[in-house]
Amino acid sequence: MIITVAPAKINWILEVLGRRDDGYHDVRTVMQTVDLCDELSVGTAESLTVARNLDAYPPGDEDLVRRAARALAAAAGREAEAAISVTKRVPAAAGLGGGSSDGAATLRVLDRLWETEATDDRLLEVAAGLGSDVPFFLHGGTALGEGRGERMTPLADVGPTWLVILVPALTMSEKTKQMYAALRPGDFTRGLQTDDFVAQLSSGRPVAGDSLFNAFERAAYESFDGLASFRDSLVQAGAPSVHVCGAGPALFCVASGESEARAIRSRLARVRRGEKVHVVRTLTGAESTAAWSDGEASG
Repeated sequence: MIITVAPAKINWILEVLGRRDDGYHDVRTVMQTVDLCDELSVGTAESLTVARNLDAYPPGDEDLVRRAARALAAAAGREAEAAISVTKRVPAAAGLGGGSSDGAATLRVLDRLWETEATDDRLLEVAAGLGSDVPFFLHGGTALGEGRGERMTPLADVGPTWLVILVPALTMSEKTKQMYAALRPGDFTRGLQTDDFVAQLSSGRPVAGDSLFNAFERAAYESFDGLASFRDSLVQAGAPSVHVCGAGPALFCVASGESEARAIRSRLARVRRGEKVHVVRTLTGAESTAAWSDGEASG
């Protein structure tokens, strides 16, 4: 039995450059894994089975795990035989990439279990066929995404940074498709903010909330009824600035440290009882892909 983590992500920067001829959109984004993680346990079996800890497991997420296993098996010229158990902790359909992360974790751990000896390029090719965010989660940490998001360039890991993530109980069918459709020409940019942010990271400066950008902010607040009130609650709880996770509806803020992050969560809990609020820190690439055998310590 091999166990691995499947972390959530946030986008420090998410620029949409415009619509492509194939119907997708070109983006430039800087993505970051955080220590809110699903966990996958994978062992040998005579067929492919997927178990999960939630009765209301999102069908798309489960399908991505199965699709990842079958895609890697096809690439390796073998049968998709494995018993996969998924412990979900990352909220689904919130802009945190939980399903994509599960798919990437499936590829990573099955590559090890099956000893496929696939090259990095081959794994990236398989991952890109599963979804735009899946290639990022093969390595995690901090990375620049281009194209439709699948072309990844690893960046130096940011220093430990603490965040507060608020996940409102707001849903939307076919969210990603609808959110892209909600974009207007004024939401498109040229990618220069991504350049500036990458230069900021290269200089060693810490991440600051006022340097972040997300093309979906306007559309998210207009499309998710009541989302603005959640933003206002975060600000009133002490968040210096509030940003949308991916295409939403989850929101996050950058804190000056763990103590401030926990203080914001405590104040937020008084006015948003029952909402999912997570204090998280950024993960390095190595932390994002940690895997261990059953009985070994993780690390």
